[in-house]
Amino acid sequence: MKIVYGPVPSWRFGRSLGIDPICSMEKICSFDCVYCQLGKTKIKTLERKTYVDMGRMEEELDAADKSNIDVITFSGTGEPTLNSQLGEMISFAKKFGKPVVVLTNSSLLSDASVRKELCNADVVSAKLDAPDEGLFQIINHPISKIHFKTILDGIMQFRKEFGGKLCLQMMFTLLNKDCAKQMAGLAREIRPDEVQLDTPLRRSAFPPLSSQEMDEIESGFPGLAVISVYKKKKPLAVPFDIGETSLRRP
Repeated sequence: MKIVYGPVPSWRFGRSLGIDPICSMEKICSFDCVYCQLGKTKIKTLERKTYVDMGRMEEELDAADKSNIDVITFSGTGEPTLNSQLGEMISFAKKFGKPVVVLTNSSLLSDASVRKELCNADVVSAKLDAPDEGLFQIINHPISKIHFKTILDGIMQFRKEFGGKLCLQMMFTLLNKDCAKQMAGLAREIRPDEVQLDTPLRRSAFPPLSSQEMDEIESGFPGLAVISVYKKKKPLAVPFDIGETSLRRP
């Protein structure tokens, strides 16, 4: 597998050149979210280690055409913050003059060293799918050491330390669609720069909510900077390698 893939047409960030710091044919993550487009988590872990070769990542990113992209995004076949070299990878990616984005499920934001590494990014999009422990367990199926308070406290602490753009990514399905006001209340406590309201439009075990349902959810977020998946158009982006991209974005 290649480490650098795409560019991917992202409704949130535009033409996104992906870096996969896990790069595994089997999904490696601290969560096993019921809606995940990659299917079941094969290896559920909180262990941080070197999952890919830093030198190979640098070579691939150096060689990639960056003339027609908007951002460089760390995402792929698992949770990016599990890679113990993520901070160095972010620093290398920044030298190309494009905003560097990290998509995280927030499970390691309670770790001060992870927060420090992420502070090098320009944009961090942190997952928050539930308003309480019960729904968190049902929707995200985290590894046993992670609880809802772990996630919430980690995001809150990161908000205090991060000088870049913090986004909250919220995935809505039938399981949590009636929790919009509670979720909006948490967002007001966290004070993100943007709230991203999503529903599974890619391949998923859960069907997406309708545009009308998403409009109703958005109405529960008054006064917050919100973007919603049905209202944002994806740009045109042609991947260098369709096969590599489809491994991450089927």
